[in-house]
Amino acid sequence: MTAIKEQIAELSRGTDEVLPESGLEAKLSKGRPLIVKAGFDPTAPDLHIGHTVLINKMRQFQEFGHEVVFLIGDFTGMIGDPSGRNSVRPPLSPEEIKANAETYEAQIFKILDADKTRVEFNSNWMSGMDAAGLIKLAARHTVARMLERDDFSKRYAGGQPISIHEFLYPLVQGYDSVALGADVELGGTDQKFNLLVGRQLQQDYGQEPQIVVTTPLLEGLDGVQKMSKSLGNYVGITEPPGEMFGKIMSISDDLMWRYFELLSFRKLDDLAALKRSVDDGLNPRDAKFELGQELVARFHGDAAATDARKEFISRFQQGAMPEEIPEVTLPSQDGALGIAHLLKRAGLVGSTSEAFRMIKQGAVRVDGQRIEDRGLHIEAGTTAVYQVGKRKFARVSLT
Repeated sequence: MTAIKEQIAELSRGTDEVLPESGLEAKLSKGRPLIVKAGFDPTAPDLHIGHTVLINKMRQFQEFGHEVVFLIGDFTGMIGDPSGRNSVRPPLSPEEIKANAETYEAQIFKILDADKTRVEFNSNWMSGMDAAGLIKLAARHTVARMLERDDFSKRYAGGQPISIHEFLYPLVQGYDSVALGADVELGGTDQKFNLLVGRQLQQDYGQEPQIVVTTPLLEGLDGVQKMSKSLGNYVGITEPPGEMFGKIMSISDDLMWRYFELLSFRKLDDLAALKRSVDDGLNPRDAKFELGQELVARFHGDAAATDARKEFISRFQQGAMPEEIPEVTLPSQDGALGIAHLLKRAGLVGSTSEAFRMIKQGAVRVDGQRIEDRGLHIEAGTTAVYQVGKRKFARVSLT
């Protein structure tokens, strides 16, 4: 296996916390493949690149020879994850869970090695647990400890209801680690409490506690809020290559490095060299081309990525896009804003009538795509590059 220091450098890359701090080194020193678990509730049929931050980290463990378990929370999905919620999350039906889980399996193997990945469902052990077993599991945690969790404490202090079944979610997620004998569990920063419950339960069951590795929640295209389909600031991994490439090119230059850190498979030394090149005068747009091509190739293949890049460049008329694009943040009205009003407020046209005229002339593009619908409304939470004519550009984030 690769030297421990090299593993730790790559495995710690882009993480928020490793708990306990020296725990990963101690686990790796055992000289055996570790069991690395990450759980995903099948709450929606399609994944976006924000979800792949965790899957990328699983791949890194996999490449170092460790055993990766992609756990589909079909049982926990019926409870509904309360993490970060200020209200009860509606549980999914068994039919929804089954359909979504099937799409997950098809999507994750664009990143993970299918031959080296264990796919498990937590219903395999939880569905067989009787009421007595669930009561015994519940007895291993206290209400006081549950209320230490940030979202629960806020809801309790605010007089908002917390259903008893919501307390079962972190317990079941923690028991998954017991059932799998996990050495490491990966999760987003919003899952930290649940991951630590897993450590406690493993100790209660006589196992060596797992190491907790948390990864940041990836910011969406707006660079502010976390990537979310409901906010419209996402890049779906099943989106067409051209659309995916265009969205990636719309992000700010600063956000580009965040995406490189959390999404790219390039070595840390390579990324440092690329950043030095930009500092020395390389156009940041050229670095962003490399990011877009890498991500599109991952989900659609090299040929599709190359075509998407060429198509994007041709849309912007062979390099007509300026090196520096003004960034504008605009408020929406009732969650959206008409295209004509957006162009006017972004300073790209002098009036809405001019905007309509430019749309009619085919002179308005959004992320390189020509806009023909005068009645188009842009949803809040989106970020895109807007172009009017050959020389007017703005990267607009709609809040």
